[in-house]
This record gives sequence, C-alpha cells and structure tokens, in this order.
Amino acid sequence: MSSAPVIQLHPNDSVVIARASLLPGAPVGEGVAAAERIPPGHKVAVVPIALGEPVRRYNQIIGFATQPIAPGQHVHVHNLGMGDFVKDYAFGVDAKPTVYADERATFEGYRRPDGRIATRNYIGILTSVNCSAHVAGLVADAFKRHPFTGFEPLQDFPNVDGVVALTHKTGCGMAGGEPLQLLRRTLAGYARHPNFSHVIVLGLGCEVNQIGDLLREHKLTDRIRNMDIQSMGGTRKTVEAGMAFVREVLADANAARRETVPASELKVALQCGGSDGYSGVSANPALGVASDFVVRHGGTVILSETTETYGAEHLFTRRAVSA
Repeated sequence: MSSAPVIQLHPNDSVVIARASLLPGAPVGEGVAAAERIPPGHKVAVVPIALGEPVRRYNQIIGFATQPIAPGQHVHVHNLGMGDFVKDYAFGVDAKPTVYADERATFEGYRRPDGRIATRNYIGILTSVNCSAHVAGLVADAFKRHPFTGFEPLQDFPNVDGVVALTHKTGCGMAGGEPLQLLRRTLAGYARHPNFSHVIVLGLGCEVNQIGDLLREHKLTDRIRNMDIQSMGGTRKTVEAGMAFVREVLADANAARRETVPASELKVALQCGGSDGYSGVSANPALGVASDFVVRHGGTVILSETTETYGAEHLFTRRAVSA
C-alpha cells in the first residue's frame, strides 16, 4: 500500500486527493506543499488555477475556479463552481466488443420452477401503502434471530434465508396516472423477484393503490397472498395472520436447494450507497471492475440510479453500443 499522503488519479489532474487530514506544509506534489489544513478525502491544488479555469480530476472537468487558486490550497465549494462546457457525446466511438471468458464462472443458486435463478431464498412481505409498513415490519421481525437470547425462529428451516419486509412511503392519497403506475410496476417487480419463494402483500384497505387493482393490472393473482388491516379487524389480527402465512409456507420454501448454475444468470443492480470523498477512488472503480467481470461471464449489470451519471453523460455515450 502506498504511503503517499495524497492520491493522484491522472497525470493531467490539477488536484490530488488527501488520504488523511493534511497539515500545512505536508507534501502534496512535486515541489508543492499544503498551504492550509486539508480534510481527508478533499481536493488540494497541485498547479496554479486561474479564475474561470477548469479544474480537472480523472482528467475530466469537475468545475471551474471561482477565484484564483494557488498550488497547495484546499479546493472545495468556496473556490469551485459549476459551469457549462462543450461535451463531445460521440456515440459509440469508444465502444468495444465484450470479450467473454473462455471458461464461464458459476455460483450456487436456487432454480425456481419457472427456470429463473435466485441468489437467496426469502419469504417476502410487500405493502400497498405506507399505512401498512409497520405491520409488515412486525411480521418480518417475528422471524428474526434474537441477538440476546439466541432464539432462532427459522432454525428448523436452514434453506430459508429470512423473512423480508419491503416498505415504502406512498400509496395512500397519491395521484393516479404515472405515479401510481410506477409504484405498481415497482411492487410487481418485487413480487416476481426470484429471490422470493413466497410473497404476501399487506394493505390498509382505503388506499388509492388498491391491492386488487395491483394484482389484476400485473397478472399477479396466482403469485401472491394478500390481506388488508381494515378487513382483518386491526393491526394485531393482521400481524397474527401475516405470521400464520409465513409459518404455512416455511416448509415449502425450505424445500429449495442450491445447485451449481452459470454466472450468466446473474442480474446485478447498482445504486449509490451514499457517496463520500473516497467513493470515486475506491468503491465505484471496484464495482466497475466487478461489473466488467460479471458481463464477461455473460451476466447483466444495471446502473439503477441514473442521476449518478450527471455531468459524465458524454463518457457513457462514447462507450455505448447505440445512441
């Protein structure tokens, strides 16, 4: 591991990244010392940057100097701002054909009756509305291992990875049209996910996002069980009924067994985990390498948070296989 106090991402960069807190006088480049304290993960200039001049990191423009910046100075929002510049989108000019691995990787997965492959074997609890989120959480919590007593509700079902509640904060007095369609499409995607062996949807009863409409619209009537708090007679009875459903399907879920399957069955979604100053030099490149590995073995990787590409669209379009 390098002992250098800073990270240089590209020889043409006008800034480097502090590995740890740098005190004034700390070396940050050839003949350049920190002129002030630089917080860990922050940028420090290694060349003079004039007012209005672009600041480069990864050899890409990340902003423009809002005041003259001397070598060794901290570069942050106090002296770096946004600005327009010409981006060459050049669709496809850097696209390269995928070179697939000669020997494809495998993993131990669950093969579902419809042929799809799962990486986990969960029982899922979905909610049609925010009002049933608490109930869903209570049902899922009833099947978690108790950390203090060691009580393990699923000890007799070793092939069941757990009971998972996926909740959200809408579905009640929401607008119809696209917002409702998006919510239902998302819930239907969860309901069909191969990592769920069985699914139940819990609602309140009076929400805009009616469970029956969701099931009919996405043809889920044979896939999942459902109930709502008002029809069941309140929170306690719905929790009890939800727990009874889980107990009812545990044996069937436990019948699943892992088997060796090709890595081409993998579909991996990436989303921002809460970026800090090091994400761009550690986690993000590591996930890029991992993504390339999955693709070379025939799998699929999806960048699911498109806002993460803001400002770098022209880099993606150059590598895209089509406009």
